[in-house]
Amino acid sequence: MSSSSLAASWPCVLRTSRLVLRPAEAVDAPAFTRLWTDAEVRRYLGGPVAQDRLGAYRRHFAGRPGLFAVAARDREAAVLGSVTIDTVSRFAGRREVSYSFLPEHWGHGYAREAVAAAIDWAFEHVPSDDPSVVAVTQEANLRSRRLLEALGMRLVETFVEWDAPQTLYTVRRPAAV
Repeated sequence: MSSSSLAASWPCVLRTSRLVLRPAEAVDAPAFTRLWTDAEVRRYLGGPVAQDRLGAYRRHFAGRPGLFAVAARDREAAVLGSVTIDTVSRFAGRREVSYSFLPEHWGHGYAREAVAAAIDWAFEHVPSDDPSVVAVTQEANLRSRRLLEALGMRLVETFVEWDAPQTLYTVRRPAAV
C-alpha cells in the first residue's frame, strides 16, 4: 500500500457530533508542538521530542496526508489532539491508526470519537488489500488500551520495541448489512 492510495482521498474533513477532524495546517504548530513535547502526552511514546528535532517536525506535519488535527466543532481553531491514518504501516502494509491528545482534553471521550471517525473513514476511503486497521500502544498504557478495546479492536500480538513491551490491536472492516 502506498501513500498515493491515501492521497487520492486527501484532503478530507470529518465531522462527528462534537468534533471536526481536518488536515493539519501550519497555524496548528503551537498545539502540535505541545503534543510533541508534553511529557504526559509522550509518556508512552518514547518521551518528548528533542528540541533539535522539532524544526523537522514543524516543517513536515502541515498538509501531511492522513494527519488530522482534531478540534471541537464550536472551536475549530483550537486543536485538542491529532489522529493519523498511515498506509505505510510496519505491519504488512495494513492501515495503522495513531493518536495523541492534549492532557486537558483527556477523559471527555474526544479520542474515542475522533479515532472511531478516522477508522470508519479509512475503511471507506483508503484502499487496502487487508481488511483491517491496526493500532500499537505500550502494554503499560492502560488508557489507550481501554480506548482501543472500546472501539472493538482486539489484542492480537505483543512484542518489544523501543525497549518496552508493546501491544498490537486490530479491527476488521464491519460486514456489509
